[in-house]
Amino acid sequence: MGTNRSWTVGPAALVALLLAGCPTVDLGDTPSDIGKCNPAGGVDYFTAVIWPEYVRPADASQGCTKTGQCHNEGGGNGLSFRTQPVDDTFNYRQAQQFLNCGQPMSSEFLTRPLSGIDAHGGMDIYNPGDPQVQLFLDWFM
Repeated sequence: MGTNRSWTVGPAALVALLLAGCPTVDLGDTPSDIGKCNPAGGVDYFTAVIWPEYVRPADASQGCTKTGQCHNEGGGNGLSFRTQPVDDTFNYRQAQQFLNCGQPMSSEFLTRPLSGIDAHGGMDIYNPGDPQVQLFLDWFM
């Protein structure tokens, strides 16, 4: 009559067998902003509101990228934006380093230029009641 054989497969062989039939999916490069704060408004809000109203307003005396100094190519500061030409993606990534998504009011991107909070070598630019503070906070909603 027939022979009764039993097969035993070790754990490693079983895993190899199971994975052999599973295709892999290339998810692409690891995003560069993992672990960085991404406000709900994202780069679109940064480009449409934060950049023109908070960072580089029409009144150059009330901005972070005053011509030839501060936070542009010529400033030499830790936060340095590209303004010639403007590079929205690069500038957003720069700003992310100074954001706190858990406590937006504690973000250095807000507290440094805000009067009476953190020391800022470029003087206080905004006061607590200025509309720019709310524009900044709206970025996180």
